[in-house]
Amino acid sequence: MSYAVDFTTVSTVGLESSPVADALAGLRANEARYFKNKYDHVFTVEPAAEAEATVGWVHRILREERDIVISSPPLEATEFEVDGIRMAYVFYESGLSINVMYTLEASGKRAVGFKLSDGMDVPEELGSFKFARQKSKLAGTIRGSYFVIKNEY
Repeated sequence: MSYAVDFTTVSTVGLESSPVADALAGLRANEARYFKNKYDHVFTVEPAAEAEATVGWVHRILREERDIVISSPPLEATEFEVDGIRMAYVFYESGLSINVMYTLEASGKRAVGFKLSDGMDVPEELGSFKFARQKSKLAGTIRGSYFVIKNEY
C-alpha cells in the first residue's frame, strides 16, 4: 500500500523496524518537502516488496558502477519523473537512504546519492565515501555523499 509522505507531521509509518525510525522518517519527510516545494510533486512511497523493479534498478546501478551491495534490507521505495529526470529512492532499515537522479536526456546529469540518518553509523559497504553534513529541521543532521553514474541504465 502506498503512502504519501507528510512533511508537516512526520510519521514512522513503514519504517517502524528501523533502529533509527524517527530520524529516517525525518529524512524521508525532508525529501518529501523538497520535491513538493521545488516541483509540486507529492512524494509517495510503497513497501520495498511492492517496488521490486525500483529496488532492483537502484541495486543494479550500485553493483555495476561501484560493486556495492547494501547489506541492510530495503523498507520502502519510490520512483517518479520530474522535469525530465527519473528519480528513484530506497529507504533501508539501517537508516540509509539511496537516491538515483537519472536525467533522461543523454547529456544530462546522472548520479547516486547516499544519505545517512542521524544516529546511524556509516555502513561498511560505503566506508570509502566522504560524507558532508547538513542540518535539517525535520531530520536533524543528515550526512550525505554521492557518485556520478558513468553508464546507461
